[in-house]
Amino acid sequence: MTERGYLVRANEATESESGFSHPWNANSEMYGTRLGAMAGLSRVGVNRVRVPGGRESFIYHSHYTEEEWIYIVSGRGVAEIDGEEYEVAAGDFMGFPAPGVAHHLRNPYDEDLVYLVGGESHEVEVADFPRLGRRMLRLGQNVEIYDTSDARAFVPLQDEADTSDQP
Repeated sequence: MTERGYLVRANEATESESGFSHPWNANSEMYGTRLGAMAGLSRVGVNRVRVPGGRESFIYHSHYTEEEWIYIVSGRGVAEIDGEEYEVAAGDFMGFPAPGVAHHLRNPYDEDLVYLVGGESHEVEVADFPRLGRRMLRLGQNVEIYDTSDARAFVPLQDEADTSDQP
């Protein structure tokens, strides 16, 4: 890599690959390289991800503030987008504007699924995991998880005090 980090060579990207699995998905297994960070980008993320055959990428989720995109480089997989399944293959592109619909990628085939994924990198992000009934709030590097069933409509403190006196 150059001193300024503008150029990431293919061999550097391959050598920097590391494994990851999502803790809420027992079938999640990915290997990736943070290309954007290696090139010095801080406001957008660009990653190269490889999902072995029979495994899944992340977990079904949606974003509130950060847009995300996926470009299939090689192999094929199944993308679940807003409850619908689509077979995807090399050259296919998916974009998820924010606030977005839930999405997930899995590889039920024998060949590795390789794709580029990227998007915005805001200081604050909110993501939903609709099948788990959970919401993530990320503030910088701090991540908090909430049960969506605990969500309540906002009411001014005075109104809240008035209703707490009632049986």
